[in-house]
Amino acid sequence: MIDTHCHILKEDYDNQEEVIKRMKDNIIIVSSASPKDIDEIIELIEKYDNVYGTIGIHPEFAKTYKEEDLKKIEKYLIHPKIVGIGEIGLDYHYTSEEKAEQKNLFKKQILLANKYNKTIVIHSRDAKEDTYNMIEKYKDANTKYNMHCYSYDLEMAQTLTKQNITLGIGGILTFKNEKKLKEIVKEIELEYLLLETDSPYLTPEPHRGKKNEPINIKYVAQKIAEIKNIDYNTVIEKTTQNALRQFNINEKNRH
Repeated sequence: MIDTHCHILKEDYDNQEEVIKRMKDNIIIVSSASPKDIDEIIELIEKYDNVYGTIGIHPEFAKTYKEEDLKKIEKYLIHPKIVGIGEIGLDYHYTSEEKAEQKNLFKKQILLANKYNKTIVIHSRDAKEDTYNMIEKYKDANTKYNMHCYSYDLEMAQTLTKQNITLGIGGILTFKNEKKLKEIVKEIELEYLLLETDSPYLTPEPHRGKKNEPINIKYVAQKIAEIKNIDYNTVIEKTTQNALRQFNINEKNRH
């Protein structure tokens, strides 16, 4: 199984090595949010065989990032275990005053992904239309997109998946009162779904309230199996294939 999106950095985990070891040979994709995460992600992917990374600048840094940060990202995009740019995108939840800056940063990173043929991992919150319009405007025929922690409606999910954009499904799916995401998982074909934890956040039931970690994707897989009325192993197998394809990871060359 593959946790396609987590943040298991030392600032949140004093037991980082144990957290990684609990996943055994299962793949973990660690995502950056802040430019300061990049060096630690490079260390992790070089230390652990089953850890890969995506690097990028989160929209909350749209006003504070420096051009050197983008140069650093570009430098590491040729690393064979950096499998995407992310998480990047638009977030209007806390502020809509910096829309232009967010769009500009998003555009620069989309163009970098196009240049290096890397998957784009999108963070989008309260910015559905603008996110979709940016994808439409700048997408390249060869660039793959993943909507991390998908939070919009079924109609948008159907629009995105028609364009082969995958949806990251995490612990929110297991929350008792979450109806919208359950409907989306029921209706959208399994081939478009990826498992993710977004650790240390969004811990699934039955561990809600505790710090999340990659091994908990099994609870997300169990919930998908239950909603779709299919076998748990089928969910694990299919979502693993989806993730390997999405991030161009060749299991045969992994060791």
